[in-house]
Amino acid sequence: MKKILILVFSDLNHDARVVRQINFLNDKYTTTVVCFDAPTNLNVEVIRIKRIKPRLIQKAITSFFLLTRLFENAFQTLYDSPSLRIQLKQREFDLIIANDIECLPLAMRIKKSEKILFDAHEFAPRHFEDKLVWRVFFQRFNQYLCKKYLPLTDAMLTVGEGLAKEYHKFYPVNPIILTNANYYADLKPLPVDSKSIKLIHHGAANPSRQLEIMIEMMDYVDERFTLDLMLLTPSIANKKTRGYLKTLKKQIQKNSRIKIIDPVKSDQVVPHIHKYDMGIFLLPPINFNYANTLPNKFFDYVQARLAIAIGPTPEMAKLVKQYNLGIVSDDFTAPSLAKKINSLSDKEISSYKENANQAADVLSAEKNKKILNDLVENLLKD
Repeated sequence: MKKILILVFSDLNHDARVVRQINFLNDKYTTTVVCFDAPTNLNVEVIRIKRIKPRLIQKAITSFFLLTRLFENAFQTLYDSPSLRIQLKQREFDLIIANDIECLPLAMRIKKSEKILFDAHEFAPRHFEDKLVWRVFFQRFNQYLCKKYLPLTDAMLTVGEGLAKEYHKFYPVNPIILTNANYYADLKPLPVDSKSIKLIHHGAANPSRQLEIMIEMMDYVDERFTLDLMLLTPSIANKKTRGYLKTLKKQIQKNSRIKIIDPVKSDQVVPHIHKYDMGIFLLPPINFNYANTLPNKFFDYVQARLAIAIGPTPEMAKLVKQYNLGIVSDDFTAPSLAKKINSLSDKEISSYKENANQAADVLSAEKNKKILNDLVENLLKD
């Protein structure tokens, strides 16, 4: 049986895309994954790596390397682990899948005759372009990594058309689109109570996502609507991000129709949100990746058989309109989305939920499983 190595610098307990990637390949291949942590039920070999918080001197050295464009040195201080590299280089694999740009140099350093498949979850050169510190220290670094290592890959994946086009525009690659679709869930739409219509948003409590806009939206919607926010704060979050959730909890105190609820594991999200009526997501396009996002939560809403209410983010809006799944606001402000939500009758919401039911098979992970397995099979033939 062919052997695949999957590299990702994340905790797979909260990385649904990579978990699906593993599960897609598990039937045909022997898989090893390198990550920070993983669920116990993955049924693959897991090599856990420590997430080490850098000391002040290490930050200073890394900053010097980044500012002086000594990018290979910067990579070594940020991501390289000689012991891990030696350990992996002693092993034999047929294919290495590198998730996100920070894993790609490691894949190239341990590569012998293996094929390299790169999965770009974001457009790396503009990842956090809204933040001055990131632009000063990391933008040229990510541009360098893309310019040097993308041409060396054998194939590339990304999450949507916007990112695929941008990568092709600047680099000699033709990414294949593998969306963040969740597995097909055997659920049926639940009836809508016209006096209590339940809205849900789930995801990371990150200040850059400006979740307070959706909270503000509740000041404009009718009394029949309630909103639950199921928010996760990553374990590696900085002080500002950890404090953001506390700020949101204070903000919702003035509106009894809003609650912040505890997060559940990624494989429990769809059954948990099935009891709601409408999934919402309003994400101002403050950077390129936000402007072109097509996130897990969109597909979770479909599998949970919910109506969808979003801002005019092109990739999401295209699918909402194509499958008639819900409403798209005119802009990214709270009053705009509230106006569209207020215009809905319970009958219309029920119709959108039924449309999600009809689209659930097409917009499921099972379609992506075939795409990935066909790609891997072709790579391993060569």
